[in-house]
Amino acid sequence: MNVTELVKISIVLLLVATGVALLTRRLRIPYVAGLVLAGLAITELLPRRIGLNDSLILNLFLPILVFEAAINTDISRLRSTIKPIALLAGPGVVISSGVTAILLKLVLGLNWTAALLAGVILAITDTVSMIAVFKEVSVPPRLSTIVEGESLFNDGVALVLFSLILKVNAVGSLTILDGFQELFVVILGGTLVGLILGYLSTGLFVRSDEPLSTILLTMAVALGAFQAGEFFHVSGVVAVVVAGLMVGTNGLSGGVSASTRLTLLSFWESLGFGVNSFIFLLIGIEVDLVTFWKTLPAVLLAILAYQIGRLLSVYPLLAMVGWFDRPIPWRWQHVLFLGNIKGSLSMALALSIPATFMGREQLIAIVFGTVLLSLLGQGVSLPWLVKRLNLSMLSPFFQEVEQLQAQLITGKAAQDELDSLLKSGVLPKAVYEEMRSAYQVRIAGAEKTLREFYNRRPEEYESTSEDPSGGLRRRSKLDAIRRRLLEAEKGALDEAMRKRILSEEIVHGRIQTIDEQLLQLEDD
Repeated sequence: MNVTELVKISIVLLLVATGVALLTRRLRIPYVAGLVLAGLAITELLPRRIGLNDSLILNLFLPILVFEAAINTDISRLRSTIKPIALLAGPGVVISSGVTAILLKLVLGLNWTAALLAGVILAITDTVSMIAVFKEVSVPPRLSTIVEGESLFNDGVALVLFSLILKVNAVGSLTILDGFQELFVVILGGTLVGLILGYLSTGLFVRSDEPLSTILLTMAVALGAFQAGEFFHVSGVVAVVVAGLMVGTNGLSGGVSASTRLTLLSFWESLGFGVNSFIFLLIGIEVDLVTFWKTLPAVLLAILAYQIGRLLSVYPLLAMVGWFDRPIPWRWQHVLFLGNIKGSLSMALALSIPATFMGREQLIAIVFGTVLLSLLGQGVSLPWLVKRLNLSMLSPFFQEVEQLQAQLITGKAAQDELDSLLKSGVLPKAVYEEMRSAYQVRIAGAEKTLREFYNRRPEEYESTSEDPSGGLRRRSKLDAIRRRLLEAEKGALDEAMRKRILSEEIVHGRIQTIDEQLLQLEDD
C-alpha cells in the first residue's frame, strides 16, 4: 500500500468515526458497537481491503491504551481494591482459561494446544468497552476501579500465558513447576522494568516541566517500556502498567505544573480515543461475514464456553474476598461476570499465532466471530443490564432535586424563547408579560429550593438518612458547575490574548491559577 492510498483510507476512517460518534450519541447506542457495525458496512467502499495487523496492535496500539489507562488510575483507589483485582487477574484468568479450554476440547474437538490458546485468548476482557459503559451509566467508584484494575493486569497475565503455551508447543514439554516459575519470573521482571523506567522518567518530568517535551517523554516511556520488556523476555504489558502507574502517581502528582499535567492528560485521552476508534473500525472491516456464517455454530459454542469459564472464576473467587476484605455485592458480581467483553487484543493474539501452527485458521475464525458477537451483543446489552441492576440508585430526595433542576432549565429556556418572540414582533407585549411572569413564578420557586439544597453544610447533608451517598452527589454537581465556570474563564482569557487585549504573560499566569483550581477539582 503506497502513501497516497494510506492517506485516503485514513481520511475515510476519520470521517466514518466522526459520523459514528454523532449518530451513536443521537441513537444512544454504544460508540464501540457503532464503530464495529460501520466497519462491516464500509468494507466494500474502501479503495483496497485493509485489516488488523497483529504486530501493529501489540507493539504500538496496546502500549498506548495500557499506558493511558494506567496514568489515569488512582493508585490509592487501586490499593484499596487490590485483593479482588489480584484474584480476578491472577487465579481468575487461569481458571477461566482452563475451563474454556476443556470445554472447547470436548465440544469442538480441538487439540489441547489449540484449546489452551483459545482459552487464554477468550479470557481477555476489553477495558475500553467496559469504561464506555460506565461513562453512560453511573456506577460506584469501587466497582469501576475493580473493573479497570482487572482489565489492566488481566491483559498482562493473559499475554504471559499465551507466550508460555506457544513456548511449550515449540519445545515439546514443560513441567508444571517450571511453568509457574517462568510465569513468576516474567511478571516480576516486567514489574522491575516498569519500576526502573518509571523512576527514571519521573526525575526527567520534574526537570523539564514543559508540556510538549513531557508529551514526547511519556510516549517514549509507554512504547519503550513494552519494547524493553520484550527485549529482556519479560512481560512488556506489565512493564507498561507499572511505568504508567508511577508516572501518574509520582511524575504528575506534584512534580509538574498544573498546566503541564492537564495538557498531558488531555493529550493521552485524545490519543486513546483515536486509537480505539481506528481499532474497532478495523475489527468490523477485518471480519469476513461469509466465514462468520460458516463458523457460527462453533462461535456460539465458544461464547458459551468462555461464559461458563468466567462464571466459575468470578463468583467463587469473589465469594472468598469477604473472608479478608469488604465483600463484593452480588449485583457487582453480575456486572463483572457479564462484562467480559472481547476486543482487539484477542484478535491480535489470534493473528500472532505462527503460520505453521495446525488449526490456526480455524482458531482465527472462531476468535473473530466471538469478538464480533461479544461487542455487538454484550456491548449493546450491558448498559441496559447495569441500569436494571440499579447500582447507583437515586433516592427520592435527589429525584426531587433533579425535578427542580428540570423545572429551572425548562422555565429559563421558555423565557428565552418568549424574549425572542417579543423582539421579532410575533408576540404582543401584554401577552408576553403575562406568560413570562407565570414562568418566573416557577423559576423563583425552583431557585429558592435549590439554593437551600446547595447551601447546606456538607457534614449535615452527608448524615441525611434519606441518601447515604448524598454528600458525594452534591459535591459532584457543584464540582461540575465550578469546572464549567473555570473553563469559561480560560476561554475568555485565551480570547483576550488572541485579540491583544491582555499580554501573554498576564494570561499565562491567570491560566496557571485556573489550571490549579481545575486539578483540585479532579483530585477531590
